[in-house]
Amino acid sequence: MIEVHLGDITRLQVDVIVNAANTHLLGGGGVDGAIHRAAGPRLLEACRELGGCPVGEVRATPAFSIPVKRIYHAVGPVWRGGNLGEPELLASCYRHCLALARREHMSSIAFPAISCGVYDYPPEQAVEIAVEEVQQHLDRDCEPLRIVFCCFDEAMAELYRQQLDAYVRR
Repeated sequence: MIEVHLGDITRLQVDVIVNAANTHLLGGGGVDGAIHRAAGPRLLEACRELGGCPVGEVRATPAFSIPVKRIYHAVGPVWRGGNLGEPELLASCYRHCLALARREHMSSIAFPAISCGVYDYPPEQAVEIAVEEVQQHLDRDCEPLRIVFCCFDEAMAELYRQQLDAYVRR
């Protein structure tokens, strides 16, 4: 099941929330900052111990003060025009998160719009990649059973709804 939710990802009732992180994993603005603030200072300590994460990959931490089981820190690409592997790197973030959720037997996961904030990924293209990767995953696997695209504004939520509808009509 795929849902589109408008609101704060740190307040969702899911097993895993995905953080749109930077390569240092040391917090930042947007979703990254909100997750670090909600989780508390122990998250920063745990992220320091990980020593960073390459673009296109994911690292996991406990959720500390956020009432979920895990936080997956996905490092999406900075948009530089689309000819430097950005689509594959973004798709890789979703694939790695979904594979990790399956390995850890998580039943639900919430994604923000990875790379769509300060990383300037064009939202329409990012949403298309996100929906494609999630749908392909669900076609192959049944875990996690519930996937949420969590959006901070109605315009982004509408992009996800339209892309999900378009995928179903194919």
